[in-house]
Amino acid sequence: MKIVVTGGAGFIGSHIVDALIERGHQVLIIDDVSTGKWENVNSRAAFERCDIRDEAAIDRIFSDFKPDLVDHHAAQIDIRKSVADPAFDAQVNVVGSIVLLKAAARHNVRGFIFASTGGAIYGETPAPARESSPKAPISPYGAAKAAVEQYLYVYGKTFGLPTAALRYGNVYGPRQDPRGEAGVVSIFAQKLLKGEKPTIFGTGEQLRDYVYVGDVAAANLLAMEYLLEKPGPCDVPDDGAFNIGTGISTSVNDLHRILAQAMGGPKEALYGHARAGELMQSRLDITKAREILGFRPRTGLDEGIQSVVAWLEGSKVR
Repeated sequence: MKIVVTGGAGFIGSHIVDALIERGHQVLIIDDVSTGKWENVNSRAAFERCDIRDEAAIDRIFSDFKPDLVDHHAAQIDIRKSVADPAFDAQVNVVGSIVLLKAAARHNVRGFIFASTGGAIYGETPAPARESSPKAPISPYGAAKAAVEQYLYVYGKTFGLPTAALRYGNVYGPRQDPRGEAGVVSIFAQKLLKGEKPTIFGTGEQLRDYVYVGDVAAANLLAMEYLLEKPGPCDVPDDGAFNIGTGISTSVNDLHRILAQAMGGPKEALYGHARAGELMQSRLDITKAREILGFRPRTGLDEGIQSVVAWLEGSKVR
């Protein structure tokens, strides 16, 4: 099949591209490389350097490539940046997504997958959130992802475009930039490799569902298979959404402890002020993805951390 992956030079998108190419698919990456990296780009994929907000360019690319599927991962991913500049966040994450949906419907794409968020869309989740749980994002980033899911529903109902929203937990793994603002596993691991103390913002009792990037890539392939089976139109937007995580919540303090023990780094951390727009509890129920997509997370936190450490030790990002 011919598959467009937006954000294919990025952390998650590049792993999806690799998995698709390994299975013999023809892949076209669309990325403006503003946050992605050239070294992440699979040499066997076609590449278009393009801003997803450029409607004319996106329409030309779709017209030339004629994709069967679109896997949309290009995004503004920094929650703190979304708080500081919500208009920019909405331009990239909402308007850019609409441009892609419009092109997909116009060019008869058979399915559209959207990288949503399970970590920011529900708000505080004292109990594991199901896809039908109330949505209460407290950051512009989370609000934008929720808005795009509404557009997915519109394009399914009105234009007949099969869509799926994958609501990720906290994705980690090789290629996640430890110098960025997101990706606590890579950030902490890099600090510990240098013999430095990581900084924990707030109390460190924040709970997150850490899911390995290889499992996330596998979930995307399962979602593609699901969409190609032409599921019926959704009755409500949540019908097309799937939580992708492990179903296990880990505190930031425990994450630091696990990393420090695994790497022999400093057992103490520095603590800073809590950051605006961040949650205390983010828990996901992955029952629906398991039952409908056949999703099974296979990489435990200890094994995943070893992969991150091996990648950092062999890379130039330090």
